[in-house]
Amino acid sequence: MNIQKDFLIPFVGLKLGKHQFDYQIDKKFFEGFEFDEYNDVNVKVELVFDKKSTMLELAFKHKGTINVPCDLTGEEFDLPIKGKLNLFVKFGDAFNNENDELLILPHGEFQVDVAQYIYEMIVLSVPTKRIHPGVKDGTLDSEAIQKLDELAPKEQFKEKEEENIDPRWDKLKQLLTDK
Repeated sequence: MNIQKDFLIPFVGLKLGKHQFDYQIDKKFFEGFEFDEYNDVNVKVELVFDKKSTMLELAFKHKGTINVPCDLTGEEFDLPIKGKLNLFVKFGDAFNNENDELLILPHGEFQVDVAQYIYEMIVLSVPTKRIHPGVKDGTLDSEAIQKLDELAPKEQFKEKEEENIDPRWDKLKQLLTDK
């Protein structure tokens, strides 16, 4: 991925204390990671960067929408997402990012790249099964739903099944109620 200067935070020049960074994430950001699963992205990320004498604390929060296809109907819709991530940055002998909540930077480092953490935070906040809200409440009118309604079993077929019930079953049901 091309390192974008907007996501590199040079912490050497910052005073001790909290600093606010705001990012507007769009589809172009995900194209940098070669991730094309989303049709459109509109997410606002707020980062509170707390510089302390021996470590850094980063608190990410995001909220917005992504446009994705429904897993059931294929219809595109805007899925609201939100989430947060806390990251602690300490300094050590070698770079280590094996832990999700702890990043160890070498002692000579002067900046931290937050793009990967923003990317992972947004991707992990998207549910694995994406269902259009119109499917849940029954208001979605799409070709797929019309075709399913067209191919659904007819009421006449259900009535014929009820007429063809063996009368011996009725006698057996009476044995249960006679007790």
